[in-house]
Amino acid sequence: MATDASSTSESTTRDLTGAPAPTGERADLLDMLAKHRHFLRLTTRDLTDEQAGLRTTASELCLGGLIKHVTSVERSWAGFIVDGPSVMGDFTAMTEADWARRTDEFRMLPGETLAGVLADYAEAARRTDELVVSLPDLGATQPLPKAPWFEADTEWSARRVLMHIVAETAQHAGHADIIRESLDGAKSMG
Repeated sequence: MATDASSTSESTTRDLTGAPAPTGERADLLDMLAKHRHFLRLTTRDLTDEQAGLRTTASELCLGGLIKHVTSVERSWAGFIVDGPSVMGDFTAMTEADWARRTDEFRMLPGETLAGVLADYAEAARRTDELVVSLPDLGATQPLPKAPWFEADTEWSARRVLMHIVAETAQHAGHADIIRESLDGAKSMG
């Protein structure tokens, strides 16, 4: 009697809660997210709060701010998957004050610590990972929020949103690597 290898594998592979570990596409998405999150967090190793807030390039970006931004992006897009565009708001209606508040996610503000920023990121990542595992359908779509950078009347599937989170995390891990190398010569790779 032949057995289905995927069902055997799934029934013997368990996550830390004892639930079957995700396989296939979901496992691939989680692996890619974990890889790029690791490289982003790695850029902050052995830094003080002050160093995490330093700008080392012409941009406003600092390491702590980049992690805050990626946290916000991941949290917003995960909310979008579940609740749609209302979670993100209407970017076309934002005021100058709204945009100024949004730029605060790119810097370390007084009272913020690197440990706090990393803990917030870990919590957002945990929630996204739970979402990837529990979503009934990665093909379910939501209309994109109103924004000058999105084509009107476009929908994205949960799958596409998760790929966007992976791409955003990878892109900012590269930014963080440049900032860290400019700060003290440390590299994530190479």
